[in-house]
Amino acid sequence: MLRVGLTGGLGSGKSTVAARLRALGAQVIEADELGRALMEPGQPIFAEIVHVFGDEVVGADGRLNRSRLADLAFRGCRLQDLNAIVHPAVIAAQREWMAQVFKRDPAAVAVVESALIFEVERDARARGESEGVLGRRGDRRRFDRVVVVTAPDEVKIARYAARISSEGTAGEAAKADARVRLAHQIPDVEKAARADYVLENTADLESLYDQVGDLWLRLKAESNKIPQNLSLE
Repeated sequence: MLRVGLTGGLGSGKSTVAARLRALGAQVIEADELGRALMEPGQPIFAEIVHVFGDEVVGADGRLNRSRLADLAFRGCRLQDLNAIVHPAVIAAQREWMAQVFKRDPAAVAVVESALIFEVERDARARGESEGVLGRRGDRRRFDRVVVVTAPDEVKIARYAARISSEGTAGEAAKADARVRLAHQIPDVEKAARADYVLENTADLESLYDQVGDLWLRLKAESNKIPQNLSLE
């Protein structure tokens, strides 16, 4: 079995890598998907967010107004408040998901796709919490291997803006939003220095797929080398 954290800044192409790994046989879950489910009405996180941020983050449909919440978090300097509510619950859900995966298949490669693997660790430390995402090398707490997908910031911004603009946001506004979000993310060079594997998404899709194919062979081989009782808490 092998627990893999797949990360990269917005627009880096980590979702494309995740989809390719899933097609090759990995079990994959998206941190954003977990977060969205945990932020639905009726969930404890929903109630806590409304308590902390106020009723203004609740839309007319009774669900969270994610645009307004993001504005308060990123532009209102309250991102730490939001992360302190959401991240611990998402991490717990990831652990439960991985436990179920390995129960079904002890040799599985379980991949958690998340833009904020390193940032979660940084923010937890800033809050004085002991929760560690990676720990020192040889003392991994959440993941056995970490994969970082990199790309130049301007490429990330262009990709993000193209995606968001297709959803109705103006191009320049989307680019400005991307820059704000990137400013809160750890630079690629720092992430790459701590990663086990780095995929460079600067060329065409075929080049990226070739890198993912090589990565999959390595991960699959390693999945048989880490016993379950040493990997899961």
